Amino acid sequence: MKSQDFTTTFSVDQTPDETFAAINNVRGWWTGDVTGATDTIGDEFTYRYPGAHYSKQKVTELVPGQKVVWRVVDSDLVGPEDPSEWTGTEITFDLSRNGSKTEVRFAHTGLVPEFECFDACSSAWGFYINGSLRRLISTGEGPAVPPWA
Repeated sequence: MKSQDFTTTFSVDQTPDETFAAINNVRGWWTGDVTGATDTIGDEFTYRYPGAHYSKQKVTELVPGQKVVWRVVDSDLVGPEDPSEWTGTEITFDLSRNGSKTEVRFAHTGLVPEFECFDACSSAWGFYINGSLRRLISTGEGPAVPPWA
């Protein structure tokens, strides 16, 4: 049975180590307010986008050049009947070399179509992962203005 979790994949010319460093530079590719450390196992950081989103992530796994995992330990989303839908979900970045390219496989495990925020959250992840993060990795420049701003 195919997983219903939100996933997306892209490839870049940069090395897995360069890609890993960009992922851990959360402030470099997320819009909104990021507070806390993001690059050591056990670190916790919060993300706030006023009027829309609050979440707190804990860094649970870091394998340089290969993998980054965050567990959402708290969330307060504006809109869904259950504003804590993200709490307990897991955000994963798997990196691998594919010829001369680095492949980034992103998954938000637990973000499923049954969630009230699934469509809006999937769209936002699409912007952040396929747009903002990919741009940071490829060009060294952070995010463009998100479509909802």
